[in-house]
Amino acid sequence: MTNEKKYQVLLYYCYVKIEDPEQYRFEHHKFCLENNLKGRIIIAHEGLNGTVSGLREDCERYMAYVKGDPRFAHTDFKLEAHEDHAFQKLHVRVKPEIVHSGLQHIDPNVRTGVHLSPQEFKQIKNADDVVIVDVRSNYEHSLGHFKGAVTFDIENFRDFPEKVKDLEQFKGKKIVTYCTGGIKCEKASAYLLEQGFDNVYQLHGGIIKYGLETDGEDFEGRCYVFDGRVVTDINKKNPSVVSKCCVCGKHSARMVNCANPVCNLHAPMCEECGWEMEGACSPACKEHPEKRAYDGTGYYAKEMNGYDPYHGLKNTQKHLS
Repeated sequence: MTNEKKYQVLLYYCYVKIEDPEQYRFEHHKFCLENNLKGRIIIAHEGLNGTVSGLREDCERYMAYVKGDPRFAHTDFKLEAHEDHAFQKLHVRVKPEIVHSGLQHIDPNVRTGVHLSPQEFKQIKNADDVVIVDVRSNYEHSLGHFKGAVTFDIENFRDFPEKVKDLEQFKGKKIVTYCTGGIKCEKASAYLLEQGFDNVYQLHGGIIKYGLETDGEDFEGRCYVFDGRVVTDINKKNPSVVSKCCVCGKHSARMVNCANPVCNLHAPMCEECGWEMEGACSPACKEHPEKRAYDGTGYYAKEMNGYDPYHGLKNTQKHLS
């Protein structure tokens, strides 16, 4: 009897010009539906960004479909095995940016930091002339980060530019940025270059690729991911737990969203407190009238807000038949 996991989770992005995002969204979404894929995909004039899950063979078809388009032929997919779908639904949406940065004037295809492979990053990360910079949000780096990394007190990536002044003291050193899958670093490193930093690098493929292609050495804690898994393990050599339960203060690598949707705090919470607090981060949130039912995971599928994944497809199918 095999224990091989039948599903995969794909994480990817591609900065490339898309002339008609709405039309491509329709085509892309139709392919996902026909191949039983679930996930969150963002399409913009500046490119494509997604995390999808499906059976191994469906994911292989999806990667072939994406790379079969010359625009996305160089897309780098990060693949992780999983027991089931990592998503409950499929969302394919058009947005102004493929990651909300407020840096729409920056085109990573024109200028960005030097890409370092996971092995290259591993070799230089502890050098005296290197500063490792985490460009992720508070709730992400509080759960896990590279040993010795500079972190910022930010709620969203769009707050990153105002924190760059904190790096002025390191202008004479090599700055190496990292994030979950690499997409934020494309613009973060480009912005650093724009602000006068000379030696700027980025971890290509981010934390996920580093964990997949190395032993994950010196990544402390676990990595927050934007799917139903919520967190994933990275370090196979010297793993540790750095985050603490927001209720009792005990070390815990479990990440939850507060069951109160008005709060929706992303925070570590141990299993005991999770059940005791019914997934809420505080007594006030536990008593909130809109509190969601807690199932032990602390993960809540994104509300559709009127979004219909089948919109327009029925009419198209009738026209083609």
